[in-house]
Amino acid sequence: MDRISRRSQGLEGVRFGDHRISSLIFADDVVLLASSSLDLQHALGRFAAECEAAGMRVSSSKSEAMVLDRKKLVCTLQVGGEDLPQVEEFKYLGVLFTSEGRMDREIDRRIGAAAAVMRSMYRSVVMKKELSRKTKLSIYQSIYIPTLTYGHELWVMTERVRSWIQAAEMSFLHRVAGRSLRDRVRSSVTWEELGVEPLLLHIERGQLRWLRHLFRMPPGRFPGEVFRACPTGKRPRGRPRTRWRDYVSRLAWERLGVPPEELEDVSGEREVWASLLRLLPLRPGSG
Repeated sequence: MDRISRRSQGLEGVRFGDHRISSLIFADDVVLLASSSLDLQHALGRFAAECEAAGMRVSSSKSEAMVLDRKKLVCTLQVGGEDLPQVEEFKYLGVLFTSEGRMDREIDRRIGAAAAVMRSMYRSVVMKKELSRKTKLSIYQSIYIPTLTYGHELWVMTERVRSWIQAAEMSFLHRVAGRSLRDRVRSSVTWEELGVEPLLLHIERGQLRWLRHLFRMPPGRFPGEVFRACPTGKRPRGRPRTRWRDYVSRLAWERLGVPPEELEDVSGEREVWASLLRLLPLRPGSG
């Protein structure tokens, strides 16, 4: 697949600063990127031709088109003489992307997936008196939390999202502790009694850990290059959305006391950064 992608490369793609990204590949899952429907059709045509030359074909029933824009735009694509459906949502590597570029739907989907996990284990695990707390918490850590927080490193955590996440977390832990909301016991008491780390703290540590990885990535690595790039163009009118880089820089300043201009230097000190993350306190008012 890498050879097919290289041979089908053209001038199309999406620019991030000085870099152009025309495709994303994982195994046989391929995403083609372009700044216009015409360019995307050209890229798709070349890619399909290279696939046929290698004895493969692009499945029109498993391929979809999506436009990343706040406005509703039409993108008509064809492969093998068949039109590809245009969608508003597209799942790639387990993460849901929307045409508006928001992560709210993905976070809501992850909470729903975690709730489905809890429902499937409600009688057999969560409420089963024969199982010890240790066993239930082991299942919580190994199944429930990964399902809920998959891809959390790139979430922008607003107060509304924090309340969603904490509600999903406590719905499981309260039942493990044998409580309900009617007991009116603070979350901090439940965390301490069960000996678990608050989920919001776990998420913030993961985001700050990923920030350090981005700063340390050598030149040429796409995640690092995109992180450092300054996209061209104008933002639309109205209140601008919070970019992930702005969010995580503010997070490091508020939670670690590291100002944005010193972030790269401080994150380069592995032991210092690890120590800061270990000492990360609970966010005020979250317990």
